[in-house]
Amino acid sequence: QVQLVESGGGLVQAGGSLRLSCTASGRTVGGYGLGWFRQAPGKDREFVAFTAWSGASTYYADSVQGRFTISADNAKITVYLQMDGLKPEDTAIYYCAAGHPVASRATMSTFYWGQGTQVTVSS
Repeated sequence: QVQLVESGGGLVQAGGSLRLSCTASGRTVGGYGLGWFRQAPGKDREFVAFTAWSGASTYYADSVQGRFTISADNAKITVYLQMDGLKPEDTAIYYCAAGHPVASRATMSTFYWGQGTQVTVSS
C-alpha cells in the first residue's frame, strides 16, 4: 500500500510559478515511480509528468514540456512539480500518482492516487 499527499496548490496570475509537492509513504513506495496528472472542469484527467526515484526516467506531456520540471527527493520521499510560465489553461486539480513508466512516454501506469490539489491561474 502507498499513500500520497499533495500540497502547494493555489491561485496565481498568468506567467507566475507554483511548486507542488507529493509526499509518499508505505512499505512498497520504493517499487514505484511518481507522476502528476491534472483534470480541468468538464475534461478528462490528463498525464502531466513522470519520474523514477532515481531520475533515470523522466518525461513530460507536450503541453508542459519546457515549462514544468519534475524532481524527486529520495531522503524526503517527496516528488515536486515546479510549474513556471503558468497559463490559464493550466487551471485544474493536480493529482499525484504512483506507478510505472510506459514505453510510449505518453502517460504512466497508475496504482495509487493522492487526493488532489487545486491550481488556478488567472488571466
